[in-house]
Order: sequence, then structure tokens, then C-alpha cells
Amino acid sequence: MMMLSDILLNIKTESVVGSLEHPVGSLIFDSRQANSSSVFFAIKGSATDGHLFVQQAHDKGCRIFVVQNNIPDLSDSTIIKTSDTSALLASMSCNFFENPSKKLKLIGITGTNGKTTCTSLLYKLFSDLGYKCGLISTVVNKVGSTDIVATHTTPDPVSLNRLLAQMVTENCTHCFMEVSSHAIHQNRISGLNFSGAVFTNITHDHLDYHKTFSEYIRVKKTFFDLLPATSFALVNTDDKNGLIMLQNTLASKHTFALKTPADFKGKVIENEITGLVIKINGKEVYSRLVGEFNAYNLLAVYGVSLLLEKDELEVLRTMSLLESVEGRFQYVQSAKGITAIIDYAHTPDALENVLKTINGIRKGASKVITVIGCGGDRDKSKRPLMAKIACDKSTNVLLTSDNPRTENPEIILLEMEAGLDDIEKQKSITIQDRKQAIKTAILLANTGDIILIAGKGHEKYQEIMGVRHDFDDLKITENMFNELNK
Repeated sequence: MMMLSDILLNIKTESVVGSLEHPVGSLIFDSRQANSSSVFFAIKGSATDGHLFVQQAHDKGCRIFVVQNNIPDLSDSTIIKTSDTSALLASMSCNFFENPSKKLKLIGITGTNGKTTCTSLLYKLFSDLGYKCGLISTVVNKVGSTDIVATHTTPDPVSLNRLLAQMVTENCTHCFMEVSSHAIHQNRISGLNFSGAVFTNITHDHLDYHKTFSEYIRVKKTFFDLLPATSFALVNTDDKNGLIMLQNTLASKHTFALKTPADFKGKVIENEITGLVIKINGKEVYSRLVGEFNAYNLLAVYGVSLLLEKDELEVLRTMSLLESVEGRFQYVQSAKGITAIIDYAHTPDALENVLKTINGIRKGASKVITVIGCGGDRDKSKRPLMAKIACDKSTNVLLTSDNPRTENPEIILLEMEAGLDDIEKQKSITIQDRKQAIKTAILLANTGDIILIAGKGHEKYQEIMGVRHDFDDLKITENMFNELNK
């Protein structure tokens, strides 16, 4: 076991009362996990305050506490005082696991849309190039070829450093990691050593948490502000906030774009349901991915690869073999020639981009039918926008449930409908049951039509009143095709 003094090495605290010569077996913020070798961190969260559980942890044998508020006298314990327990948890987690991020090429991808696709494509590309890699994403975490279930876009600091340490033990050389705005704000990534960071874009999302768009941008920018001079920062300059991310960073600055001058410049030559032809820095490459939004993702992947000093022609060759990420513009076709596209689009910008792509590749008078809902207990202001975008860019729209969580799904649907005028309402149908909505969309479709089933993507569940029920958009669609379009 490490000693507490080693875990606190080079870390600033406000005060320490008690001995530092304690062996430490675990860092915890759940008092139910406490034992005599634990360090308990009293985290002040949005739902509860860890300071309320200090006595419970003490009763279970814990004798080391990290706090930011005063607590009852525990004369037999070591009390570490700090201004922010979540930040100290992150720093101490790095030391506890012997700073695994310094032993890997750790690349962080942040932005509203594209994080999962970029990290997954980079993981696959570098694996195909012969490197043993790690992946930390919304869909799945990977250590080499071993899958580890993902519970958050970015794990808590203890889980995160444990995962990175496992990658080091398994001789991984690179790790590609999604970095969410929540993770930045909650200090989950504090203390990590990033070799590079990517900004994909920033659009309307998470305002239930950040409250204002300017605060959302500020939090994202913090990630780049804290990068070391030895790392690189790669940003999308077609998004006006891309250059904002670079303003105060010490990292080397690099850009990618389709529409403005950039270090890594792309141009879409062809865009079909079977894939893209894109010119990158003067060289054409075919990709099985579809849509302008994926052209941006490919540019980011290309940029990271070259900044990590990989051979350009080998990167382009390997990129041409990459396939769509699960739940990201993933399509299936029926025997009758109806195409259904499953996509995670759950923000106004993502939905608009996907529908723009579909309208660009559909043939003749074929219809675009969209199945869309909005998640409960999340940013309510985007609900009317999502419905309006769907109606503006689709022939027919099925408004339905996404993950209502603890909200009444009928209320969510009414708030979506509020964004529609009388003409838009005429092309929409509201069906609360998502499976029934998918079935109705298929019944409305004819040969050549395209159905977009948006919002849940890779998710294999539907959360209703806190209970997760099995629900897989892709599997349900495939089964419906078999039943209805024989």
C-alpha cells in the first residue's frame, strides 16, 4: 500500500491535522465503501453533500478525511482541508495510481458533437496501424481489445486513473478519450497529462447544467487553458468558437476546417449513402462514413494522426477502411428498399446536420421520415427547436419518447409541439410509445424513402421513471423490417 504522504506529494492543501504516515488502500467518496485503509472525500454535489456522511465513514473504520467545510471533531483521524475536495480527489487519484497519464499518449476530444466518433475512429485507426490502444467513450471503454462497460462519458477521477493504469499495465501506448463539459467542470480530468486535445464544435446543449451558453464555452475553454506546452491543441475553425479555445493555451496551436483556411483543410468531393470522397490537404481519400459532419470528424482524426507523427499515406490508407461508429449514422435497409438510419443526434445542431446530410443524398421524390424525441431531466429549451428542425427538414415527423427519465413523457411531447406552427403540425404525428412510432414510420415509407430514428443511437435501453427497459433502436427497426416488409 502507498503511504498518505506519497499520495499528497507535490499537492497543495489548506491544512493537514494528524499523521501522514497512514497506509492507503483506496480513495472513496461513497461512505458505504469505507474501511480502515480508505481516504474519504467529502464531495459537495448537486444532489447531496458528502460532509453529511463523514460520521458514517468514520463508523466504518475510516480515519483519513478530505474536507472543504468544518466537520465535528475527530481527534483520532487525519483531516485534510482544501478549498475544493473534487479537485483534490483528482490530483490524489493521479498520484495513487502512479500518474498513468504520463506513461501514455493521452488525447482528449471535447465538443458538443463528434466526440464519440472521433475517439472511436482514432482508437480503430491506431490499432490498425499496429499500436495497442485504450478508449474512453460514451459507448464503451477499451483496454486493448478488452471491452469495459462505460457508465459515463468521462468517468470519475478514481475510475479514470484506474482505467489508465490498467492500460499502462497492459502495455497500451495511446489512449483516446472523450472529455465532457461536466467532467471538466467537476474536475474529473484535473491532474491528467494530455499529449493533445481536440475541439470539434460547440452548439446548444447541457444548458440545464451550465445555465448559459457563455458558461458552457468557458468550461470547454478551461480544458485548453490548462494544457502543458508539450502538448498540441487542434480546433475546428469553421466553428467561430474554435479560435477562442486557443486564446490562452500553452500548447502548440493547429486548425482543421472545410470552409476556412486551416492547417488540415478538407473538401467534400462526393457524398453518397455508401460513403464520402474527401480531399484532405490536396489528397483524395474515400471513406465509408457519410455526411459533412463526418468529413469534420475525419479531418480531426487525420490532424491528430499527423501531429502524433504518423506517416500521411499510411494514415489516409487506413482511414479509407474505417467504418461507422455504432449508433452514429448507422443504416439498415429493408427488402423493399427502405433505408433506416440510426443516429445519436440529440441536439438541434446534430439533428440539423444529419437531416441536411440525408436530404443531400436522397434520390428524386423519396421521402424523409424522422422519428425524434427529447430526453427528460435535461435542457428543456431545446425541445421546441428539435421538433421544428425535424419538421423543416423532413417529409413526415413522428414525435415520440426518448428517455423520459423522471419526467412525464406527455409533458415533454407538448413542449416539443410548442415549437411547431400549424403547417408544421400537419406533417407531424405524436406517438408516445417509441416502438409504435418506429413501426408507424416504416408503414409510412415506400421504396427509396429514408427513415431517421434519432436521439438514442447506441443506447440499448429506455429509461422511464428511473427504470431502464431493454430498447435498441437498431434491433427493433431490423425486426420491424422483417415483419412488415417481407
